[in-house]
Amino acid sequence: MTDQSNADSGSFLFVLVVSVIATLGGFLFGYDSGVINGTVEGLQTAFNSKDVGTGFSVSSMLLGSAIGALAAGTLSDRFGRKRMLFVAAILFIISAWGSGIASDSGQFIMYRLIGGMAVGAASVMAPAYISEIAPAHIRGRLASIQQVAIIVGLTVAFISNYFLAKISGSALAELWGGFETWRWMFWMELIPATIFLIALFFIPESPRFEVANDKKDSALKTLSKVIGAERAADKITEIAHSLVADHKPRLADAMDKGRIFRPIVWVGIGLAVFQQLVGINIVFYYGAVLWQAVGFAEDQALLINILSGSLSIAAVLITLSMIDKIGRKPFLVLGSFGMFVTLGLVAIAFGTGSLENGTLQLSDQMALLALISANAYVFFFNLSWGPVMWVMLGEMFPNQFRGSGLAVAGFAQWIANFCISWSFLPLLGGIGLAATYGIYAAFAFISIFFVLWFVKETKGKELEEMQG
Repeated sequence: MTDQSNADSGSFLFVLVVSVIATLGGFLFGYDSGVINGTVEGLQTAFNSKDVGTGFSVSSMLLGSAIGALAAGTLSDRFGRKRMLFVAAILFIISAWGSGIASDSGQFIMYRLIGGMAVGAASVMAPAYISEIAPAHIRGRLASIQQVAIIVGLTVAFISNYFLAKISGSALAELWGGFETWRWMFWMELIPATIFLIALFFIPESPRFEVANDKKDSALKTLSKVIGAERAADKITEIAHSLVADHKPRLADAMDKGRIFRPIVWVGIGLAVFQQLVGINIVFYYGAVLWQAVGFAEDQALLINILSGSLSIAAVLITLSMIDKIGRKPFLVLGSFGMFVTLGLVAIAFGTGSLENGTLQLSDQMALLALISANAYVFFFNLSWGPVMWVMLGEMFPNQFRGSGLAVAGFAQWIANFCISWSFLPLLGGIGLAATYGIYAAFAFISIFFVLWFVKETKGKELEEMQG
């Protein structure tokens, strides 16, 4: 192929590289979410906190995530997607260091809030950036890399936690420099966070943001690399026509006087909230606690987390390879049904157990059923709602309020995440594991009808075709 034909068709390698760099924010999103998994016991001992206090320490990151998602989504319309990713990278570094040096619960919560702001910003900016730079025919696959990165981040955190605890003996034991192992679990995040910050210097700004801010020459240069020089000029004209002529994108564009938000924003909120109401992050945040509650030792529980992470990666890779052929809605419906069935089986297995000395005891058959069903549930989630929700949020809103739509939906997603995560330990002690998982199964069932009735397919559509 000649150099000229490459220029005309665009460079897939260029788009892939900048997308992967953007999804390093997703990796840190996953790592920061998963690292807490192996530190819960250390936090309880170090800060002398009870279940609800620990639940808030774990969930404090999620409040920061809600703030970060809302702020980054709206500020990105003024300062750009790339600059918000820079802010996220800096906040990740501050949080990783601070969470490890915290001497009391108050300091820890403060640094986790900062980390949460980074996670929230990365969670909405990476999908927005990728959707705005990727060609329509491969947008779903490239946006799905975000979920691959999240799961890889989670898995790396699980592996790091496991081996650090293995080296020292437990999360509470001293490791290097006289510091407890759980502190080093947080400090390990400094490595990928620094790499992310440096890599961001080598990616361009979103061309759609640049057109909206009268930087068409820069946008033309980037789009020429993405879709080829011949099509780039026409695409800039299409983008310009999709924007309101008399003002730049703003939060008010996503509003609807009679219904607060435009209908499409409500659909985005629904997608974001249902993704959390099925309880997925309970497995990620409290996986070690959960499996120890049904009789597994600490090292066995951490190994199960690694297995769950590996299955998650396999599921997302399947979606990545097929989402631009099959579409978004079929994956969502399949995932909802699969999660309903598997969560129901987990609830049934837990319902057969008995409490002995505060620990749930299961028969060998029911423990195996719980283990298999829980991992099947994780597989179905990461085949569907895990990657597809972020793909859709990144592409379903019109250019005029994509940042604002993502901000509102991302805020709702993290608030729902906080409520589910904070409530788990109290629910565990109150109504038990079986009833708690039954609640998550019910939400999975309801989500089937939400998708069928309200969600519109976006496969293969240009972002300029999206209607509000």
